[in-house]
Amino acid sequence: MSKKIRAAITGVGGYVPDYVLTNKELEKMVETNDEWIVSRTGIKERRILKGDNQGVSVMGIAAVKELIAKTGVDPKEIDLILFATVTADMTFPASANIVATAVGATNAFSYDISAACSGFLYGLATGASFIESGRYKKVVVIGGDKMSAIIDYTDRSTCIIFGDGAGCVLLEPTEEDAGVMDSILRSDGSGEGYLHMKAGGSRLPASHDTVDKRLHYVYQEGSAVFKFAVTNMAEVAAQVAERNHLTADSIQWLVPHQANKRIIDATASRVGVKDERVMMNIERYGNTTSGTIPLLLWDYEKKLKKGDNLILAAFGGGFTWGAIYVKWAYNPK
Repeated sequence: MSKKIRAAITGVGGYVPDYVLTNKELEKMVETNDEWIVSRTGIKERRILKGDNQGVSVMGIAAVKELIAKTGVDPKEIDLILFATVTADMTFPASANIVATAVGATNAFSYDISAACSGFLYGLATGASFIESGRYKKVVVIGGDKMSAIIDYTDRSTCIIFGDGAGCVLLEPTEEDAGVMDSILRSDGSGEGYLHMKAGGSRLPASHDTVDKRLHYVYQEGSAVFKFAVTNMAEVAAQVAERNHLTADSIQWLVPHQANKRIIDATASRVGVKDERVMMNIERYGNTTSGTIPLLLWDYEKKLKKGDNLILAAFGGGFTWGAIYVKWAYNPK
């Protein structure tokens, strides 16, 4: 009897822009201050992609090129590239298509996934399914966003939160007890009114009126989103742990979406994981939306050991949320 095929993460890549937007600089742009931002969000600075004609694919390309260099994978052997993002370079073609061509993945098919801050988890589960089917051997999942393109820097409720960045992972089949072990993914369209971008889609196409009314920026009702996120992200993380018989002591790392430190703390408390085993880089990057979880794996890669149990959890606009149990498949290199 053949063993079960799982999708193992066999490499990680990442990229953040050089430009650092600090809280001190934001104090000059809107009515806010460093102490207020840090106490409510945990964010001290975020990265911003500057320059003309610079879309999210620029960061995705850089992340995948680093992944290729680190793993030694032949780009022509990549079967599929998935790009989780809500800030695609353009309505079409997909930013994943642009990345695939730029990195030389000429035999891959590729497409974008839009699930806001939960996008990387949706992409990881989708990529794992392609591997588990036995049809594909090498799948790259990217999570990244250029949030600075859709943030109103006169709105202090949103401009303090978001930053730009992208990370990615390589998935390959394994018969070992490792890889993507389980996932719980959820969505609820009733959350539309609390977190969205009003214009730019087919419902309200771009016009002079929509631009004048500043409708092409992220709109968020912070308190409502916070309540939903604290409850649902924490609960789904606990559910995936419990149904896989993982205790607080057997979870080596919680890998939470970096939206707000208070949400991260609530999720850690619900799962029972101590602070030293919670991945965190929100203070340096802010909320990069689809990019937060792969950027955590990128930052912490050298601390991860083969066999480590990881719980990945996220909550995003839509509403979308979910958690994935990953057993790490390789030791630090």
